[in-house]
Amino acid sequence: MSKIIALFNQSGGVSKTSLTMNLGYHLAKRKQKVLLVDMDPQASLTAFMGLEPSELQETVYESIMNGSDAALRKNLHNMDLLPSNINLSGAELELVVADMRDSRLKEVIDPLSSNYDFILIDCPPSLGILSYISLVASTHVLIPIQTEYKALKGTELLLQTIARVRKRANRKLQIAGVIPTLYDTRTVQAFQSLQSITTSLEKIGAIYPPVPRTVAFADASQQHVPLAVYNPKHPAVAVLDTIAQGLLALA
Repeated sequence: MSKIIALFNQSGGVSKTSLTMNLGYHLAKRKQKVLLVDMDPQASLTAFMGLEPSELQETVYESIMNGSDAALRKNLHNMDLLPSNINLSGAELELVVADMRDSRLKEVIDPLSSNYDFILIDCPPSLGILSYISLVASTHVLIPIQTEYKALKGTELLLQTIARVRKRANRKLQIAGVIPTLYDTRTVQAFQSLQSITTSLEKIGAIYPPVPRTVAFADASQQHVPLAVYNPKHPAVAVLDTIAQGLLALA
């Protein structure tokens, strides 16, 4: 059975997109069939994977709003991609009055799921309807959270959104765990924040090893390659592989 994992946090800049791309790559290295779904109108994942969003005629938007066949881009770093572009921003308003809006993305993904071991969804940095329908379509949610003082403050709203989905729209949604991100070993604040994340959130799911703060992720993204391709010996590569191994063990 395919594991459909939404990477979700309403805060921006917590490395959701980098994690989606890199964890997908590490799963693919482990002989898993992987599909990435870009649900962010900013289309950073699409750009990271080497596509120009503004040049795309068919994206996830057309699939969600018009029922078009999923316009997959195949074999990008041994993964497939359902891309996005700025058109998806219009879906926020259009879905308000759309019939069966909660299940729109689920209806796109379900026919594809038998072809993949993992489907990773890069959610937008919001608690809006695009994130909501991503959670409805998922089997699991993975929460990246930045290791800084203010990061935990928005977690309650995030967990409330997940609980709202689990109450009615997707009762089987599981929390795959929490990934502390942008961890700077040189600062006391980062260490204290990591301790707070672990203490506060360990009851909701696994706390994965922290992903270090490094410009190498941005450099790799500029080259449109995963970090393990750009710099195989970078310390963060081993952390990503450990997290991917944890995802393989999900029920």
